[in-house]
Amino acid sequence: MTGKQRAAKTIELLKAEYPDVKCALIYEKPHELLIATRLSAQCTDKRVNMVTPALFERFPSVEAFAEAEAGEIEEYIKSCGLYRTKANDISLMCRDICTRFGGKVPDTIEELVTLPGVGRKTANLIVGDLYGKPALVCDTHVIRLTNLIGLSDSKDAAKVEKQLAKLVPPEEGLNLCHRLVWHGRRICIARRPQCADCCLNEICKNVKKK
Repeated sequence: MTGKQRAAKTIELLKAEYPDVKCALIYEKPHELLIATRLSAQCTDKRVNMVTPALFERFPSVEAFAEAEAGEIEEYIKSCGLYRTKANDISLMCRDICTRFGGKVPDTIEELVTLPGVGRKTANLIVGDLYGKPALVCDTHVIRLTNLIGLSDSKDAAKVEKQLAKLVPPEEGLNLCHRLVWHGRRICIARRPQCADCCLNEICKNVKKK
């Protein structure tokens, strides 16, 4: 089986298992997804979704975040971990969005990664979920599962993104990543993978090794 064939089969099987997928972070406005994604670093989406309602009520716009001091933001996000760094990044990124992009969240990866605290993973999620552009969101679940399946062979997110880009049709990338995240949380759990119940066990290289 070639890499493209394995990728195509992975997409087919995960589509059947998780027909309706979307980003697990809850948001209503473009900047809210950007901020929620920054908060999700080394923190669960569940925790972020518990924190953001009060945060977004207090700061209802990009301009409100831009005008806030980092210390004000900190009070709302302490349970997310690394809250001082995250609050500072949120404050600075929103100021950048207002001064450099007219208050609108940029729609290209190249522009997004110039914002404080924004890396390629976040940038891919934004261009994919907000703007419907091809995207590969290589978080820890995607990296781990694609290594196990045999679609990638690196722990480096940038390298995995490049490897997947060669195998996965652009229009399938974003939802494949969302499905891999769901699968990593429900079945292919890092410390106790449920291989017998996995819809990918017929093509997973790790299962074959076992």
